[in-house]
Amino acid sequence: MKQATSDKSADLRPADFDLDNFLPYRLSVLTNTVSTGLAHRYREHHPLSVTEWRVMAVLGRFPGLVASEVCERTAMDKVAISRGVRSLMEMGLLERRTDHGDRRRQRLFVAPGAGERVLREVVPEALLYERRLLQALDARELEALSTILEKLQRQSETLAP
Repeated sequence: MKQATSDKSADLRPADFDLDNFLPYRLSVLTNTVSTGLAHRYREHHPLSVTEWRVMAVLGRFPGLVASEVCERTAMDKVAISRGVRSLMEMGLLERRTDHGDRRRQRLFVAPGAGERVLREVVPEALLYERRLLQALDARELEALSTILEKLQRQSETLAP
């Protein structure tokens, strides 16, 4: 991967843009490929979309968030999260509870019973998928990957509008 240089990027024509080596594109493709592969594993038993799974996973780990907090934790837009929450509620996998401190706020929870069962069944599949994916890396590469991802996350947050 070539490091971008600001002085030459202004001279590039669209036809010269090397999309295959553009980091945001590569990360997006990787994310979509991994998410699709994982979704394929759990969809046989649980008809969840990628967004629905992410909402369930976040609320399983951080129960009682409001929808805007789910958006922040997943870095997904509020329309997608809203649709996912609505769908999960219709399936009986999530429930809303009024915040006792601020009655205008609705807190989200994985539904006892059906929602908790889905998490108990999907989380081990997700962890197995992750373990198999990461088998491509040795211990040194895993540590480097973690460091690189953390640095890129921090840097991207400084560049966000």
